[in-house]
Amino acid sequence: MNSLILFSSVVLLVLLFMKVPVFISILGGSIVYFIGNTGINPVVFAQQAITGTESITLLAIPFFVAAGIFMNYSGVTNRIMTFSSVLTGGMNGGLAQVNILLSTLMGGLSGSNLADAAMEAKMLVPAMEEKGFSKEFSTVVTAASSMITPLIPPGIALILYGVIANVSIGKLFVAGLGVGIFLCISLMVLVSRVSKKRGYLPIRSGKLPQGEFWKALKPAIAPLCLPIIIIGGIRLGIFTATEAGAVAILYSVVLGIVYKELNLKLFTSAIKETVSITGSIMLIVAAAKVFSWILTKEQIPQMLTSWMVGTINSKYLFLVFVNIFLLIVGMFIEGNASMIVLVPLLAPIAQAYGINEIHFAMMYIFNNAIGSFTPPMGTLMFVTCGITGCKTKNFIKEAVPFYVLLFVVLMLFSYVPIFTTGLVSLVY
Repeated sequence: MNSLILFSSVVLLVLLFMKVPVFISILGGSIVYFIGNTGINPVVFAQQAITGTESITLLAIPFFVAAGIFMNYSGVTNRIMTFSSVLTGGMNGGLAQVNILLSTLMGGLSGSNLADAAMEAKMLVPAMEEKGFSKEFSTVVTAASSMITPLIPPGIALILYGVIANVSIGKLFVAGLGVGIFLCISLMVLVSRVSKKRGYLPIRSGKLPQGEFWKALKPAIAPLCLPIIIIGGIRLGIFTATEAGAVAILYSVVLGIVYKELNLKLFTSAIKETVSITGSIMLIVAAAKVFSWILTKEQIPQMLTSWMVGTINSKYLFLVFVNIFLLIVGMFIEGNASMIVLVPLLAPIAQAYGINEIHFAMMYIFNNAIGSFTPPMGTLMFVTCGITGCKTKNFIKEAVPFYVLLFVVLMLFSYVPIFTTGLVSLVY
């Protein structure tokens, strides 16, 4: 039977590398197993696919997707960008700093790194080029800053990981906030140094005019309160992570009405976009549930845990192995797809080594974020380059300092747990 599992896994990976849609790839590997195993009723295949999408916790995904889309249609982005410009206008590389801070602040609203990257590539890169920034540097900064989005609550990756590994989504939200802010500061320091060396000037040369800060903050206060409401409500027990998504929708719709930006046509478009995005995610979840059932039935996680614990004596060596493995996987396979397949295997092993579940979760999600930024299949790289017209080889060359920074940050997240769990310990 192990040979059948191995063949099913090979089919799954081959289909993924051939760029077959993720849910079809996973279902393809699962179908091979059911065809080869005549002792299992094929009805189980359909049952597992259906039950995989029936978790109440998964309702958080369409809720937060809808909230983010409504925020984008409510004129929130321009208000946040103006506020970001005021905050970072005096720093070296002014518009590049705006790019990074905007991703961080919008991450708490949209939850989608690809949507964030596409938006900023269209809005900020042309403006950056007009200010003298190179196309390559502008594109790299846009892609790198979009890595922050899945880390900031309510990132879809945080919700998916929590559902798959049965980890508190509330704690993941708090941990993601700390990790996202740390990555934001790290990127801003790097951009400042590069900009100073290249002569990329700040937006303003003098001090911030009196009253300008409050003028920019006032229209941005309401949108910026959303992450605070979400985390605070969950922590105080006012609502669950799923119910927080419903609160976020209501909040975003009210903002759209108050700002007089959201009309019936935009409301309808937002609903359609939500259904499309949610449908694609749920198809992957349904397919993954089938494959997870197969792995559990064959006791693959237990066998792999026993082998790893017996072979690797140190949890630090295990983390080295996992980082290398995930970085390689991330170069070829989209992050959420790899998460659905690999988390059921790796999370129990990390637990066996005594690694904190929140620590491992944030390390895993950050590895996925790096994968979306790296060749040959990095989705953020292709999305931003496709919009700005930057050549991939120029992108990779320009991104070298960012790769070095990301490696250093990954080591900190992997081996200094306070960076990933410190804020959780403080709040909880």
